[in-house]
Amino acid sequence: MYKVGEALVGDEPNLAHIDLVIGEKDGPVGQAFLNGISQPSKGHTPLLSVIRPDLQTKPSTLIVPKVTVQGMEDADKAFGPVQEGVARAVADSVEEGIIPKDRTEELVIIVSVFIHPEASDFQKLNRFNYGATRLAIRRAMEEFPSIDKVFEEKDKAGHPLMGTRTVKLRNPPYLQVAMDKPSLEQQLNVIQELPENDHLIVEAGTPLIKKYGISVVEKLREKNDSTFIIADLKTLDTGHLEARMAADAGADGVVVSGLADKNTIEKATREADKCGIYCIVDTLNVSNPVVLLKELEEKPHIVELHRGIDQEYAGEEHSAWGDIPTIKELTRENLVAVAGGITKDTIREALESGADIIVVGRAIANSKDPESKTRDFLEAMGKAYSKLEEEKFGDIEQFRWRTDF
Repeated sequence: MYKVGEALVGDEPNLAHIDLVIGEKDGPVGQAFLNGISQPSKGHTPLLSVIRPDLQTKPSTLIVPKVTVQGMEDADKAFGPVQEGVARAVADSVEEGIIPKDRTEELVIIVSVFIHPEASDFQKLNRFNYGATRLAIRRAMEEFPSIDKVFEEKDKAGHPLMGTRTVKLRNPPYLQVAMDKPSLEQQLNVIQELPENDHLIVEAGTPLIKKYGISVVEKLREKNDSTFIIADLKTLDTGHLEARMAADAGADGVVVSGLADKNTIEKATREADKCGIYCIVDTLNVSNPVVLLKELEEKPHIVELHRGIDQEYAGEEHSAWGDIPTIKELTRENLVAVAGGITKDTIREALESGADIIVVGRAIANSKDPESKTRDFLEAMGKAYSKLEEEKFGDIEQFRWRTDF
């Protein structure tokens, strides 16, 4: 047996974070157990888990502090509330049948514990470490999480030290606000006024990037770290270089022109994959997007069906978006964006055509009240949140009680 479990319980500074392994005495876990006792490292001296002095728990359990123990004050936390909490959690896990009682002499457990240097509440330290150890043992014995659970959660949950951030577009439709106006101060004000919403994307538009450079993405990120940001470079050459530039600046996606050579598009897609961002092909002035996509060996993550501003001003009629279902099948993420003069009155048509991302530029980015305009579009998409919901839950889609194993 070789089982691994992890759990986080409580709040700072008294929170408990437990990493543990369970295995046989005569296996690799048993060897690590002996090495831990016989070869302790300075400041991280392991200790046996005891319910009280002279009464160790079973299976034998070794506690290894993650943070350096400095002085008696830190030692008291480890040798008191944490040691007893872990020991009792192990004993209760056996009593409840989570760990087989008939194997308590065959198995050993190594528990790595985090003790915050500023922790001071012994009752919370005890309770949190007890709960985290119980949870980690159950997870280990039940081999939680399954790989399917990992796939389900990996793009939803946020690490507490990083915060929640949208990195994958898994729940369309989305509203993409194109920051096209070449006025950095004005566009920074816009991004600050956008409402909190999981279905919102920000685009650093081509004119904005041409005037201020790719560093404009970093400035937008500083104003809103959780938003999915796309750098609309409309790349025509050196796709791999520009994809890397966008990623280095903090973008989550980079736009390549569909008029570029197919090698340029494919190199941009491959580089985007390496950087963990999306490659979007913009079909502005591309006569047949389906033919283009079929010729590509490396399919882009997203295709944007785009009618240009100059075309709109020339009075060209808004035409159907084309065969969106077929185009979706030719993308990596099965996502299609539509752009070009979309209003609240035409947004329903775009959604019914199968569009996953609705790109809106001037109607929001140049508005005197971008927050209200954004809410109007989100409401038309059926993705609006009330201000009360935002204040209560923050990142709406990501909010959930962590009660699962």
